[in-house]
Amino acid sequence: MLKQMMLLPLLLLAALPLAAQEKADSTAYRFRFVADNDMFFSPWSGNGRELERLLAAIEENRTAIEGGQMYLCVTSYGTSAGTEQSAATMASVRRNRVKSELIVRGKIREAHFVTDRAFAEPYREDGKELHDIVVVTLPAGVEKVAEIAGAEAAAKVEAYNKEVSGEVERERVAAEEARVAGRARQERVAEEQRKAEEARIAAQRAEAERKAAVEQAARECLEPEADAAKVRKDAGEYRLALRANLLRWATLTPDLGVEWRINSSWGIVANGSWTSWSWNNKDRRYALWEASPEIRYYTGKEKRGYLGVMYHLGEFNYKLGDTGKQGDYQGGGITGGYTLDLNRTLSLDFHAGVGYTRADYDKYQVTEGIRVRRSCGTKNYWGVNRLGVTLVWKFNH
Repeated sequence: MLKQMMLLPLLLLAALPLAAQEKADSTAYRFRFVADNDMFFSPWSGNGRELERLLAAIEENRTAIEGGQMYLCVTSYGTSAGTEQSAATMASVRRNRVKSELIVRGKIREAHFVTDRAFAEPYREDGKELHDIVVVTLPAGVEKVAEIAGAEAAAKVEAYNKEVSGEVERERVAAEEARVAGRARQERVAEEQRKAEEARIAAQRAEAERKAAVEQAARECLEPEADAAKVRKDAGEYRLALRANLLRWATLTPDLGVEWRINSSWGIVANGSWTSWSWNNKDRRYALWEASPEIRYYTGKEKRGYLGVMYHLGEFNYKLGDTGKQGDYQGGGITGGYTLDLNRTLSLDFHAGVGYTRADYDKYQVTEGIRVRRSCGTKNYWGVNRLGVTLVWKFNH
């Protein structure tokens, strides 16, 4: 008697998991297969009992099944590959074995199934992983029906579920729909706010870009005049200037010139030199005169460098030894130079020219104070024919 009383609680504890499992898996029907084998043995490992349960459920729900309001979902789990076929093929054959058994004995059709193509994942039950098993779920979930059979079939199943679920299910569905609608409304409001914010930022950016473009255009209009004013200020722009070539003055040859600036880029220069020296009772002589016009083009922002063309002509008479030369010359060339400001009024003009000069002259000797012509000649010269460091006095700013 004592032993019976001790065994009774143990039997009750053992029965509790079985009852819970039966209730939890009331819509899932598991059919086991021998590893590496696709044959469906109905008496093996509880398959017969599961089959009878499933056939009874089919019969109970036949009207809904045949009316397309309920489907059977067939899924393979943890399928191992056979020696002659892959795991996918093995899973497909096993699913078809189970469906064929149900079609024959349950008098249903292929259209009443939704077949899940998955096969690799094991079936988990009570923390365990089961392999080589086919599970039939009745009824199949709406999402699975939509995934496999399509949206129309899923809508029909969902409508049936709502019809048979009662008021509580309808209220739950209504609450879920309200929640989804509320979330959609919130998302719509958030999206509208986001678009409005993006539009505001875009408008601000466009306005800032427009203002920047207007300011840039205004600056571009003002910059040339400002640059010109700066150049005039820095360079001490002038209209007229007096010039003196210091190199000529160093050789005791007075040299003066004038420049007229037509504008900041163009100028016209006219230079003149004259000297006449004699010594040793007029036996030695050095005399010449020269006139030279020039046109210049000033370059750069500060208008300091320039290029130009010049022409010069003059006469000379010099006798530094027994024989003197007297004649005239003329020529021209290309000039270039750079001006260095000393202050707003004075500057130095470093310049040089290269070109051609032709001189016609007579050679003479002095006998008893009389110049006697001995011969004549002509010289054609190509090379540097202008060199100077000129002090410039600018006025009429």
